[in-house]
Amino acid sequence: MFSGIDEVDWASMEHAYGPADDVPELLRGLASADPAEREAALDGMYGAVHHQGDVYACTLACIPFLFELVVDPGVQDRGGVVELLTSIGGFDLDEDDEAEIDEDEIEGAANYAMAAAAVTAGAGVFFELIADEDPGVRLAAPLALATLHRHPVRVLALLRERLPVEPDEEVRLALVEAAGRVALRHRPLAERVGKWLGLLASRADSPGLRLAALAQLARCSPDGLPGDVVPVVSGLLREMRSVPEESGDRSDGGGGEHAPPGGIAAREDDEPEPGPDTAPDAEPVDPEPVASAETGRGEHVATPTLVGQLRSLSAQENAGRGTPWAADLLRTLHVGLDDRVGDRTALLADQLRSPDRRQRIDAVRMSGGLIRAWRGPYDELVVLVGEQLSDPEPRLAEAASHVLEELFGLAAPAADALAARLAADPGSWVKTWASGPPGLCSTVKALARLGDARAVPALAAALELPQVAHDVGFAVGHLGATARPLAGALRRRLAEVELDEGAYDRASPLLAGLTALRAGEAAPEVLRVLRGAPEYRGEWLRTAALRALGAFGPAAREAVPELRALVRRPGTASATEAAEALWAVSGDADAVLPVLIEGLQSDQVHDRRAAAVALGALGPRAAVVAPRLRGLLAHEELWLRVDAAIALWEVSGRTRETVAALLTAWEQNRHVRVRVAECLARMGPVPEGSAAAHVLRSELVSVRRHNAMDGGYGSHDIHEDEKLLALCRQALRGTGKGSTS
Repeated sequence: MFSGIDEVDWASMEHAYGPADDVPELLRGLASADPAEREAALDGMYGAVHHQGDVYACTLACIPFLFELVVDPGVQDRGGVVELLTSIGGFDLDEDDEAEIDEDEIEGAANYAMAAAAVTAGAGVFFELIADEDPGVRLAAPLALATLHRHPVRVLALLRERLPVEPDEEVRLALVEAAGRVALRHRPLAERVGKWLGLLASRADSPGLRLAALAQLARCSPDGLPGDVVPVVSGLLREMRSVPEESGDRSDGGGGEHAPPGGIAAREDDEPEPGPDTAPDAEPVDPEPVASAETGRGEHVATPTLVGQLRSLSAQENAGRGTPWAADLLRTLHVGLDDRVGDRTALLADQLRSPDRRQRIDAVRMSGGLIRAWRGPYDELVVLVGEQLSDPEPRLAEAASHVLEELFGLAAPAADALAARLAADPGSWVKTWASGPPGLCSTVKALARLGDARAVPALAAALELPQVAHDVGFAVGHLGATARPLAGALRRRLAEVELDEGAYDRASPLLAGLTALRAGEAAPEVLRVLRGAPEYRGEWLRTAALRALGAFGPAAREAVPELRALVRRPGTASATEAAEALWAVSGDADAVLPVLIEGLQSDQVHDRRAAAVALGALGPRAAVVAPRLRGLLAHEELWLRVDAAIALWEVSGRTRETVAALLTAWEQNRHVRVRVAECLARMGPVPEGSAAAHVLRSELVSVRRHNAMDGGYGSHDIHEDEKLLALCRQALRGTGKGSTS
């Protein structure tokens, strides 16, 4: 094995962490008899040689040796190597991607293309591996074939031939998943695959296999789903809970001589005619029994590698589960159902009523994903998530609490459940960590984000701890006037803050809380911080203090001399912030206008934006700057254009130019929509038939949240989207009376 490995000039190549001269050791580690060494080697391959999916010259050089490993029956854990090869060779570079490649990316793109070509050229070996004695290899081989092989018709034929004789349930599910992958990658085959999946979904002997077929049908041919998909899936889940999983050989095999007629096994009448795609390696596989997953997979050895940690977490998560793959099937089904919010909600509601706690944990998490991406009526779902808060299983209650935390106002149906959990466990109100400041628990934050007064005792307790939770101020902001009793404690703790290098971390949550409460009586304490801010993070601390003084308004009049001194340094960010505060406290437009005009000419876009916003707050008193603001409507920076357009309307009252600029920005960047809608709502009712009305109504009928992202999300995404919807309705209210045309 590894003939010629020492002849490769590995030292001349690099991977993610430097010279690639350690790659031969990693490759040999994959063939080691020691499970820990194999796992460490696989971790090294993913961490350095194939770092975050990247392909380097050394990655390309590894491909022949990785193929040597997967075909050697003496090597253990070959399934992991098959998965690695699938990842290396499975990158698709379509025409759109090619058009966007710049000069710096040419080499990387070439590496991806060469990797795909090299792995695809050797993909024929996966035909042999689909009947390997090692169930881990059989588990990985179907997806490798579906992803890498050039002849999808042959791959489909093999998948169908293998299914009736495969003894391991999880491998059978992988065969079905691979068929779905073929249909997605080769759309002309989708109808054929969908027909087969439909038969499986209705006739397969195993409820897990029927569920897998439905999941893939939802992904590649959703029109083929049964109209009653929710009760069908719910019935399958109940059947899976009631029937213990079998291990070892399955005499029925999901097909073969015991399969329902026309059900699972490949049939001659719907197979392709022999032709160019038919080859010897597409012959029916030997139906001789092979080992099951339970008996064939090697013993897991915990190692301090990323791969090892992920496997350990997965093992903990699935401990005791008869069907650990069920959650993956349900997630796949939900992805396939896509915008069918009603069906997905009904399915999750059924899962949340399951007697199986693990299924409820999965359902709670998937509920969060659904609500985060799609708009809809979720009261029933939220109530059911709230019911999980009282469950004695800590993972279930914590999962529910975290989901409710992200819902903000949508969590209202679970408010009583949140309050009950809070009252039952006061010791959990504040979480401490090995490093970093403490933070409020998710239950406190969820209740505070509802503006519920029952969160106030928890915040009061947090303010008495030696170190204040870093997010107390944000929680106070959501509670508003309900948290007014906390003003005294916030003020007292701010007075105790030492103005040293750690001042910002200790003072900022207190300043945020006082700002939200507009607690003008705390002006002396805030002024102390403003005057004594240390050099380290001093600019941040002064910004927080100035925002607090501005929020206090005339109640902070004693700060006027300090603010006047700060505005004497025009053209700086601190001068703009001080000018904003001075205007709010004194209303002296003559003192602040020159400062803000100069800020509007700053070299820094951020400073120009701040000046534009501040000028807008002056309203008609700043009408003289209208021409300058109008000139910024053509600036290359979109957010500056938006801020300038809004300020132009505020100082001049002219809507036509502002609305045109705002609607253009709306289409160019979805993340600017809340800011735009805020302005449109303040302008007054939007006229029926106007361009603005059309845009707002289009937003309101969209099912997908405006900020939903594939593969990521922000903790405030739901809140921001619900805010956008409320603003759209507000702007449209009383249509026909406004003047934004």
